[in-house]
Amino acid sequence: MHVLIVGAGIAGLAAARGLRAAGHSVTVLERAPALRDTGCALTLWSNGTAILDDLGVRMDGAGQRIDAIEVRSARGRPVMVVDTGRLEARLGAPVVVIPRPSLLARLAEGLPEETFRFGARFARLHDDGRSVRVETEDGAEYSGDLLIGADGVNSPVRAALFGEGPDADTGALPTGAATWQGLIRAPFDIGSRALLFLGRRGTVGLNPSGDGLLQWLIDFRWRPGDGFPRPEHALAALRTQYGEWGSPVPELLAALSDKDLELFPHRRHPAPLRFGRGRSFLIGDAVHAMPPILAQGSGQALEDVAALLHGLAGAYGRGADGRGADGRGTVGWGGDGRGADSDPATVLHAYGQSRRRQAVLAARAATQGVATAGPQTLFQSEAALCGAVAMPDRLATWLIEKLIRGVSGRL
Repeated sequence: MHVLIVGAGIAGLAAARGLRAAGHSVTVLERAPALRDTGCALTLWSNGTAILDDLGVRMDGAGQRIDAIEVRSARGRPVMVVDTGRLEARLGAPVVVIPRPSLLARLAEGLPEETFRFGARFARLHDDGRSVRVETEDGAEYSGDLLIGADGVNSPVRAALFGEGPDADTGALPTGAATWQGLIRAPFDIGSRALLFLGRRGTVGLNPSGDGLLQWLIDFRWRPGDGFPRPEHALAALRTQYGEWGSPVPELLAALSDKDLELFPHRRHPAPLRFGRGRSFLIGDAVHAMPPILAQGSGQALEDVAALLHGLAGAYGRGADGRGADGRGTVGWGGDGRGADSDPATVLHAYGQSRRRQAVLAARAATQGVATAGPQTLFQSEAALCGAVAMPDRLATWLIEKLIRGVSGRL
């Protein structure tokens, strides 16, 4: 089987690895001229790192393994600790913060150059029920048996599938919040623990990212009508609003320059989620964009890949020995390899059914996890957080474990 993948991000590259391991041929269409080498860091919880291990992605020496997440009030008062070392022991996979370019490079390892078509901007999709054909803006055409749209929150593939007629889809909607973020050379050492400060203005996060790098982020209220402030104006405002928060937040703000700021508006696809149509499947942000509050965006994209590969394995088989083309046992695949049901509509339905509940839960938790405006911010005040200090660390860790298990089909 030949599969077309639109998008060479985390989801697209992970899908390409898994499909090739199953013996399928793959063409990845990417609008950029090369694999992207920009972007900040991201957090991968145990479900994400477990799937990466299943896919044979090397993680040694990449990013920073996180031992714990310390939650503090805006003034720096300790609130609770999530013991991610304990999570690793219980779930069988670590929590890692890794720069996005590093993860993309690891995912791309072993994929032949001829897999990629760079500078290929998606223009049109044709699906006759027996095959799919993609036209790119430069007039080139690519044919395959299936199409996977892994082209992000503004997915042209999603628009082609659901953008017209009674099933028209408006895409991901703003949530009313955004994140200022960046990846910098660490101005101080916080070891292998992440720090999260909660306050009525939102959150400030500090995540060690390996190789002396620090990911920082500030979640705050933002609406599309607010516009995109210039970084130098934004930095001055951040220093005014958060400069008196607990250490090391003031030290972070003092170390930043205008060039260190990147604005990331939060968006979310409303349920019900539609994972595709005909021979076209959507994965990652193309189908369930969610705020980065609980750091499950990449994890949920990898969960999509695992579920889709599982469904395709049952329909199209894996080979006589039940293993992938590289001899590895690959990502959660079951089935007996007989290819009893090769109807893509059946595969799509099973994939969507297996992922819908988990993706909706992850998006809801991410949307409601932190307030940036309104009455809910009262629960993030100093007075309210004083009460949270009574929560044992084991209970906080157990609650996070329960959430991760709830949004994962892998663990």
